[in-house]
Amino acid sequence: MSNTSGPKWYEELFNNYAKTYETQKYTTGTLKEVDFIEKEINYDKSIRILDIGCGTGRHSIELARRGYSVTGIDLSDCMLSMAIEKANDAKVKVEFLKADARDIKFEKKFGLVLMICEGGFPLMETDEMNFMILQSAARALKDNGKLILTTLNGLFPLFHSVKDYINSNSVDGMSSGNAFDLMTFREKSILEIKDDDGNSKKIKCDERYYVPSEIGWLLKCLDFNKIDIYGCKIGAFSRDDNLTTEDLEMLVIAEY
Repeated sequence: MSNTSGPKWYEELFNNYAKTYETQKYTTGTLKEVDFIEKEINYDKSIRILDIGCGTGRHSIELARRGYSVTGIDLSDCMLSMAIEKANDAKVKVEFLKADARDIKFEKKFGLVLMICEGGFPLMETDEMNFMILQSAARALKDNGKLILTTLNGLFPLFHSVKDYINSNSVDGMSSGNAFDLMTFREKSILEIKDDDGNSKKIKCDERYYVPSEIGWLLKCLDFNKIDIYGCKIGAFSRDDNLTTEDLEMLVIAEY
């Protein structure tokens, strides 16, 4: 289990987990998601892309296959090793770097920044830390850049019976003992997984859900002028998908 003196829960989760991660349901929509990303930048191959929380590089590598210049950052050595191996197998060039999303050193270097499938945000222990990730993403963008992120939709647990929600398993059926706090919009749960060596692990998760108005306000504080929020479905990102209380995640597109 994670504790305050040891690795954070998200560090523990992604330690020796890359192969298992590749088998999860939420990784199956990569091709269609990249189709959407390409359309959002008008298929402009001159645009440099930063993939924050790139994991095993599934979006980064597919974008590189299609001719884009991509930099992927992640905090996990395990996930980055898999990403580098996959890029080599695919014979594509992606710059993969180990970095903390709260303190990205790039400034005005990218035309597009991605944070897909909770790539760092909103996994931090405090709201201030989560905001630091958004600040880093904004700092890395050029003046006319675009940010595409997916994050947990606070309307989902708010709308559904809190009692039913906290007593139910998560979508993938792996977590139990959920406790959703209406004052902080944080869900604390025990995630039971097996790592790449088959060892069972119980991890104390702490995830922050956001309602659309919060996300809009945070991004406006970072000087984004146009902020669009939609429902988010695996492999089916679309501007036609209105956000509802049935969407566990939301898709956010912000532009200067």
